[in-house]
Amino acid sequence: MTASRVDSIRRCLEQAFAPVHFELLDDSQSHAGHPGAVQSGGGHFYATIVSEAFEGKSLVARHRLVYQALGDLMNAEIHAFSMKVFSPSEYQSKGNP
Repeated sequence: MTASRVDSIRRCLEQAFAPVHFELLDDSQSHAGHPGAVQSGGGHFYATIVSEAFEGKSLVARHRLVYQALGDLMNAEIHAFSMKVFSPSEYQSKGNP
């Protein structure tokens, strides 16, 4: 997994959501040899995104926004993408700063 792939994902999501909190984990090494990942050439990623852009939106709408922001990266660079998406008030209500 190249750093440029991670940088591309990070850049897309930061530009789209201007998150107040953002974590991105590349877990591709845990899935080495996974048939779907090998076939697609993509990696496995986990993200936590906290943004005002999610305020008042359903979980499905939030996920759609993230997938839209990732665009073509989902077709070639990413095999699996798990996410937790919160508005700032939701994130704080869970005991986070």
